[in-house]
Order: sequence, then structure tokens, then C-alpha cells
Amino acid sequence: MIFWNRFILILIISIISYLIGCINTSLAITKILKIGNDIRSVGSGNAGFTNVLRTMGKKMAIFTFIGDFLKGILAVWITSMIVTSSQAFQNNENLILSAKYISGMMCVIGHIYPCFFKFKGGKGVLTTWATMFLIDWQIAVVLITVFLITLWISKIVSLASIMAAISYPVSTFVICFFGDYLVTKNLYDMFFPTIVSLIVGALVIYKHKSNILRLLNGKEIKISVHKK
Repeated sequence: MIFWNRFILILIISIISYLIGCINTSLAITKILKIGNDIRSVGSGNAGFTNVLRTMGKKMAIFTFIGDFLKGILAVWITSMIVTSSQAFQNNENLILSAKYISGMMCVIGHIYPCFFKFKGGKGVLTTWATMFLIDWQIAVVLITVFLITLWISKIVSLASIMAAISYPVSTFVICFFGDYLVTKNLYDMFFPTIVSLIVGALVIYKHKSNILRLLNGKEIKISVHKK
């Protein structure tokens, strides 16, 4: 009975987190305010922060950043409230953490493949960072640090995003190994978060496939902002 209660709760959490992720800030704002064309039809065609910054300016980019970041926090926060107050989870820290990781993953999937916008969304970078701030801030700090260092050196946002995505499962494994496994000796504490981070990292990298081709051909665009 407890197993089924947990399964149903995880299913509910997954659906809620996915739907929250589907609320794409850049698409929602441009449609509500009727600002220009669909963001997916201009610039790189990506409904994310970088394309908004390049094609619609700083103001719209800031709104996009805040929205995409907050929805990741919201999804994990709601999940945390549900599982910590549920008898089915019985204050089991491992299960609660797993639920948060699943919530974060589903929110990112919703951002990348939003059902509200014909499954054409952003690349999930900001939303991934946001979910990790509530799940494990140390991992979030590593991801952002890798991103900023790569961006500072290369001036290429896509390369910085890809490097951060690559570092996601690596940093998760290292931090969970030293922070959890060595204390509890429970392999689950290390492998479940690593597997989820590997899936999310792979999705983010996959969404950058066109950027990777341009990087290999030396044609990727460096940071530039056009005022609107």
C-alpha cells in the first residue's frame, strides 16, 4: 500500500513539475504583450534566454531569466512541500531527495518540450540551475562556475552551456560520493542523483546539437546584444 501511495505521489509530482516547466517565459510574454514575432522564428529559433537577449534586448532577456529560473525553484519547492508532509515518505531523506531530483528533471523536460507550445521550447540551462539550488546548492555553484569560466574564456554562450551540462553528472557524482556515500555507505545515495543528472545533462547537450556543429565548423556566434 505504501509503495502505491509513493508511486501515485511521484506521478503527481512529475506531472505538476512538467506542467510548470512548460510555462515558457519568453513565449508567454511575447504572446501576451504581442511583441514582434514568435521568438522561435527569429535568431537561432530557440525559445530561451540567449536568443531573447540577442533578438529582443536586455529587458525581455531579464524577464526570461527570472521566469525560467523561478519556475525551476517553484517545481522543486512544491515537491518538497508535498513529500515532507506525506505519510507515504515517512520523513525518509533518500526518498525525499529522489522526489526532488525527479521533479527537477521533469521541470527541465517541460521547459525543453512544452506541451503548451507544440513541444518546442528552450534548452533547459537556467531551469536546471534553479532546480539544483533547492536540491543541492553545491552542485548549482559548480555548474554556474564552469559556465562563467568557459564564457569568460570563449565568449560563447553555447559552449559554456555545454561545458556546464557535461560537468553536471560529474560534479553530482563527486559531491554525492564525498558528501553522502562515504557517510551512509549506501550506493543509492550516489547513483540515483548521478543517473538523473546524466539524463538531464544529456538532454541539454542534445538540444545544443546545432550549436555543436557550428562550434566544430568555427561558425558559432560570440556574445552580442542588439537593442530593440
